[in-house]
Amino acid sequence: MKWLHSQWVNGLCGLALGWGFSVRAASLPGQWPHEQRFIVPTPGLVKFSLPVETLDAARPALEDVRIYDDAGNELPYVIERPSPAARVIQSARSFQVSLSANATVITLETGLTQPLDGVTLESPATSFIKSVQIEASTDARSWEVVARGLPIFRQFSGASQLHLAIPAGAWRWLRVTVEDQRSQPIPFTGARVQAAAAEAVPSESMPVTITERHENPGETRLTLNLGAANLNLAAIRIETPEPLFTRPVTLAVPQVLEDSIREQATAWGVIYRVAVEGQPISTNLAVALEAQVGSRELVLLIKNQDSPPLAITAVRAERRPVYLIFFARAAGAHHLLTGNRRCLGPRYDLAALGLNLKATTVSPITVSPLADNPEYRPPEVLPEIAEGGTALDVSEWKFRKAVKVIRAGAQQLDLDLDVLAHEQPLSQDLRLLRDNTQFPYLLEHTSISRALTPIVTATNDAKDPKLSRWVVKLSRPGLPITRLACAARTRLFQREVSLSEELADERGEKYRRSLSQASWVQAPGRASQEFVLTHDSPLQSDTLNLETHNGDNPPIELEKFQTFYSVRRVVFKAKPEDALFLYYGNRQVAPPRYDLALVAAQLLAADKAPASLASEEQLKKASWREGRAAGKGGVVFWGILGVVVVVLLAIISRLLPKSSPPTSQ
Repeated sequence: MKWLHSQWVNGLCGLALGWGFSVRAASLPGQWPHEQRFIVPTPGLVKFSLPVETLDAARPALEDVRIYDDAGNELPYVIERPSPAARVIQSARSFQVSLSANATVITLETGLTQPLDGVTLESPATSFIKSVQIEASTDARSWEVVARGLPIFRQFSGASQLHLAIPAGAWRWLRVTVEDQRSQPIPFTGARVQAAAAEAVPSESMPVTITERHENPGETRLTLNLGAANLNLAAIRIETPEPLFTRPVTLAVPQVLEDSIREQATAWGVIYRVAVEGQPISTNLAVALEAQVGSRELVLLIKNQDSPPLAITAVRAERRPVYLIFFARAAGAHHLLTGNRRCLGPRYDLAALGLNLKATTVSPITVSPLADNPEYRPPEVLPEIAEGGTALDVSEWKFRKAVKVIRAGAQQLDLDLDVLAHEQPLSQDLRLLRDNTQFPYLLEHTSISRALTPIVTATNDAKDPKLSRWVVKLSRPGLPITRLACAARTRLFQREVSLSEELADERGEKYRRSLSQASWVQAPGRASQEFVLTHDSPLQSDTLNLETHNGDNPPIELEKFQTFYSVRRVVFKAKPEDALFLYYGNRQVAPPRYDLALVAAQLLAADKAPASLASEEQLKKASWREGRAAGKGGVVFWGILGVVVVVLLAIISRLLPKSSPPTSQ
């Protein structure tokens, strides 16, 4: 083996000498904006972990990374991304269940020849929490306890934990004892066994910054700043002092889809801290991810249902290292270059030998902080994004707001209620302008819900005394409200509830536009004080009607009304000296199409400054049709009709023959 390794090193050295090319010692390629230096103590194979800031400055696939020695020779390299190998997960070969006085005993034959480290039970039960002991055997006669006090549970909220981890071992048989002393037995229908990983995969913990926290209805939304883009994350770990809880969790990343930014869910899990009576507290606060995150941001969604939000003290990420392996022909200074957005990926023959390099020992190389390449002109922020677009005639836009930018670079602008009420439903009339020249932008659809407290009046229908109605008055018409929530003081009832708005046609005649309807049941063991109605259609008026028919029952009492809308943002590049305006309120224009989507990954990876909007300027009066849509059609219609009648009467009076005066006899 030593002889083979020596031959391999000699061959690699020859390849490195053949591929390298010489330039002046003091010269580095001028197309790469970033440089980092490191010292190689001895010649030979070198393997080191790329720093986080290097991954952030490079392209996602690292095709812009280059290595040069101090003599100016380019050195071929291989990138290694350690990741867990796919595990074998299969149904148990045999599965038997028996009941004793205080326990359910499950005996299963694993069917695996390799070591295993976990078993997942299958049950149709909907609500339970139990303690489990696991014994293992190679012959089904001699048993060894490998785990005890493990929790399994499932709740109505959707939180579920049926996977049981055990120390890795080559076990042919498992015996799972589910404790039933404090609760009724539940049925089990099967089990799946999981083979152990062939080898451990390295990871390192890193802190994560919580930049935003929003309490949506029944959900906590955390925006996490990872500090860098293009990180390979194994898991996200939450830190909380809460003593007992279970929560379903979703991880989402912002991605560009159809010229807009949307949150894409990439991982799901359950975090918990539970205690089964007589057993120690069991905790799981990690959510497995195993994905490369191209953005600096990651969204963490925690489903609370009717439980209060968790106190989150910190969040940490488990990062998989990314290794760079190359052959150093001489000891001394070397240069790591990144940031060339236009170069093609290198095609080194060395890459074909990558599998043979994985056993190389990691060297304790210290890489200097990111610096500007002295041969390269310092770049502006996001240079690929043009600052201006085509000219635009804004005569058909009815509103605008000045945009305030505090620092140069990528910007993030939340659309306020004025914009949301006056724009087109899908924001396709938004235009960002400087001197009537368009600024390209990306529209971001977030999972943030913001609450608005309306004015609510409880009324009865004179024609139908058994009908209860609550008139919900909003601050302005046209808001993109998607959710109405309220609470009930009445403890026992069953009602069909409907939500609608009242509009007027051209003649001023009122009609009802249905938005949503649902059943609401309050019963012992099924009580839920909060009731929620959702709908997708944007409102046209400023008034909602919530109605229910009581039948022969007393009216129900409702309180704590809130409406919610989803936050939309505009992401763009600008400088403080840019005199920018956001135009909106053109109901006829088609959505813009900008080339900005081609560099959206750059924009997402950049740190974004919060921009803000000034007060609204009205540029053009609303048309008659828009007044009709807002419920004012009757006044306009009858006013126009009155004018038409007066004009017609004047015309008719002129067409009628004039009467002759009577003649005297």
